[in-house]
This record gives sequence, structure tokens and C-alpha cells, in this order.
Amino acid sequence: MPIIQLQILEGRSNEKIAEAIKNVSNTVSETLDVPIESVRVIVTEVPKTHWGKAGEPIAAIQ
Repeated sequence: MPIIQLQILEGRSNEKIAEAIKNVSNTVSETLDVPIESVRVIVTEVPKTHWGKAGEPIAAIQ
């Protein structure tokens, strides 16, 4: 059973997250030749204050 962990910045709509889950599941299912029912996707939304880029929190540079 493939388990995919997807970490994204917070702020996307539930519809966009559902679309990402569907697309990732389809890709993994096709690539690994496993039934889509066996694919698990865990989406973790990270606050912009907890994600850094170039030594700064994303929240500080956006």
C-alpha cells in the first residue's frame, strides 16, 4: 500500500486539496501499477510562519 505524504503551505481551498489528492493517487496508481484503492495520501498544511525560504519564514517575505 503506497502512502504519500504531501506537505503544502496553508491557504488552499478544500477543492484544490481534493484535486491534488486525486491527481497524486492516479499518478502513483498508474506508475506503480497498483489499484487506486490501495493508495493513501496524507496532506499536511504548514502555516506560513513555520515554512522557511532563504533563511526567512515565508510569511515574512510574501
